[in-house]
Amino acid sequence: LFRSVVDTMFNTINNKRIAVLGFAFKADTGDTRESPAIDICGTLLAENAKVCVYDPEAKEKQIQHDLASYNVKGNLSVAADAYEACKDAHAIIVITEWKQFKALDFQRIFDAMSKPAFIFDGRNILDQAALKLPHWVTGSPNDAVTPPSGPTRDGVFADCFGMYAGHVVEIG
Repeated sequence: LFRSVVDTMFNTINNKRIAVLGFAFKADTGDTRESPAIDICGTLLAENAKVCVYDPEAKEKQIQHDLASYNVKGNLSVAADAYEACKDAHAIIVITEWKQFKALDFQRIFDAMSKPAFIFDGRNILDQAALKLPHWVTGSPNDAVTPPSGPTRDGVFADCFGMYAGHVVEIG
């Protein structure tokens, strides 16, 4: 499945900035033990992606510790907020279902991202109405999706264990 994420991003994530929203194993906690985000971020880092993590509760020291066994090569950063994490990102991966991620200003995020840009909603929590911006494909993996005019790519994101299923959209 990781291959499908890479395929969606034109067969490479090398030197691409990936914003990871959520690192704790579940919302409303800073506990990262056995969090799928560890393997997801580790795999991204192994592919030489520039990973920027934001989690409202997980501390930077814990995130760095959890990813210490991966070859980070200076490609890991931790942001103070979701907007900072998404700035200049090529893709966003939502891993933890924090309520505040539902209320993000997606136009602001889109405007600050590198293009083309992708959203991998690993928890299917994003408000589809809020994503109805030009050049965004919306829906869930089980919905019939009608892409807007122009080039888009539609696919499904899941982690390496198949625990999450979500929607990926190309924007811009």
